[in-house]
Amino acid sequence: MQKVQDEIKEVVGMGNMVEESHLLKLNYLNAVVKEVMRLHPVIPLILRSPGASVILGGYLVPLGTKICINVWAIQRDPQYWDDPLMFKPDRFLNSGNDYDYKGTNFNYLPFGTGRRVCVGIPIAEKMVPYLLASLLHSFDWKLPDAMELDLSETFGLELRKTIPLLAIPTPRLSGTFYA
Repeated sequence: MQKVQDEIKEVVGMGNMVEESHLLKLNYLNAVVKEVMRLHPVIPLILRSPGASVILGGYLVPLGTKICINVWAIQRDPQYWDDPLMFKPDRFLNSGNDYDYKGTNFNYLPFGTGRRVCVGIPIAEKMVPYLLASLLHSFDWKLPDAMELDLSETFGLELRKTIPLLAIPTPRLSGTFYA
């Protein structure tokens, strides 16, 4: 979190609020957002059905069959990801990486894929980094006393934290920004 806050401080400055124009310059913040979406997809399972009978992996998949795509497992597959269980935003900073969810790369699917890809991508691409940047720029965050960070999840149609995260904000900016 400190590395992201340092980047925001350098790009935005402590006398300004985060603006949309800053987002393209916040490379590490954007990498953090992508890594969070990789490790903790909102929708871990995607249901699809082929438009015609197909051979998939040597198996006949008849027309009308429901196929469940396990996004959670794909995005943690060691065949495609180095240290897949580790939080490493730097993997999205390297030039030449092929982690593009808009192309034909199917090992990173935070918004699904194909004709039924999430229609909210354009707004999510702007709002998620903007909100995170604003929260990290405006506040320092800490856990309540005696609480340890638990990132375990309860698996279902959507992922939920097993133990809800509680965080205490402390203002970072001048008091005039909070009035």
